[in-house]
Amino acid sequence: SIPGGFDETRELMGDADLCIAYYEQPELVHDILDTIADTAYRVLDRVTATVQVDLLNVHEDMAGRSGPLIGPRQMKEFVTPYYRRLWDLAHSRGARLFMCDTDGNVDAIIPDLIAGGVNLLWPMEPAAGMDIVKVRERYGTQLAFLGGIDKHVIRRSREEIVAELKYKIPPMVRTGGCVLGLDHRIPNGTPLANYRFYVDKAWEIMDREAAKL
Repeated sequence: SIPGGFDETRELMGDADLCIAYYEQPELVHDILDTIADTAYRVLDRVTATVQVDLLNVHEDMAGRSGPLIGPRQMKEFVTPYYRRLWDLAHSRGARLFMCDTDGNVDAIIPDLIAGGVNLLWPMEPAAGMDIVKVRERYGTQLAFLGGIDKHVIRRSREEIVAELKYKIPPMVRTGGCVLGLDHRIPNGTPLANYRFYVDKAWEIMDREAAKL
């Protein structure tokens, strides 16, 4: 893991002050990210010279339901270059996956995540409007995914569970590069019978689709 380009600076400054600093103190934000990047680079350089690292992870939680807390312009100026520097090192040493862990709707900044080297998104939160099927259609094999199944649906009717699984599992099995699962923890109040039904039905659909390949 590397520190988040947004998340680490947010932890240091607070959400509001960071978002203002992008406009009023850009040199400060650059200095913080350069310092973090220098440290992370030195650590990654030593580790990847000795150990095969398959996956680089960055935790961000940089978005809510209405969209990201950082805009495309700020991503391009501050965060994408930070990612790129560290991913280029890890990738040159054999890393294959660069995962960004963020809730919320990041549709507006997906191109900037990809430009930074990110090729795996988690958890693809449906409640925030992240539709794993549509994102795959838009970006193809540039992105792999973890999650994507609406965690809230397993508290509803069996018909709704089946509809969610039938919509998402077949196209993702066909195109690959996806570990399907709930987009977060199992919600409180989920009936055990619903959860068992969800698991059984998911395997049933996945096995059927896999047999077609």
